[in-house]
Amino acid sequence: MSDDKLTLYYTPQSRASTTRVLLDELGAPYDLHVLNMRAGELKSPEFLAINPLSRVPALRHGETIVTESIAIALYAADLFPQAGLTPGLDDPRRGAYLRWMVFYGSSFEPAVVDRAFEREPSPQSPYGTYEQVMDLLAEQLGKAPYILGDRISVADIQWGSALRWTLMFKIVPDLPVFTEYAERITSRPSFQRVFEDEARLVAEHEAAAARSGSGA
Repeated sequence: MSDDKLTLYYTPQSRASTTRVLLDELGAPYDLHVLNMRAGELKSPEFLAINPLSRVPALRHGETIVTESIAIALYAADLFPQAGLTPGLDDPRRGAYLRWMVFYGSSFEPAVVDRAFEREPSPQSPYGTYEQVMDLLAEQLGKAPYILGDRISVADIQWGSALRWTLMFKIVPDLPVFTEYAERITSRPSFQRVFEDEARLVAEHEAAAARSGSGA
């Protein structure tokens, strides 16, 4: 990789949490730019210049800006192949790795958002049906400890985090194959460190919002 610095634009308890864990798992040196969503910092002119959609995560690498969680994960993982979490171009697992990474963004997220808001998918839905998405994912996770087999990959960081949140909010079925997988992944030290620090950051952000609201 180049010597350009990585900067992660981040707010706690968001999709950027997964990206933060991923960068730690990769051993990537990076600066953490914490944004207080409660204070409106995602809509500040400075951040809108980074991502006009006012969403995190966003990653700066030198003059390059990458947005969208899956794009960031793929980009960052390829910068640090020495971490052993990314199937290379000549690895037979590469196709499955790309499939399950993109399936997350193109099928799983739309399916669970529609389910959370009690919306039926349109006939042109990119994911078919919610049940099909859940069945396909459960089948894959039932084959081995990790989504690509017996070795953890970047895809597991993404999926383990996603299932933890969606199980918590009861928008995926409470199946053992999901709960056990989410626990297996998110019990890793990298997740636990981020969870602990996020509790501190959330408390600080709530306190700052309270002071601002009271005119302090």
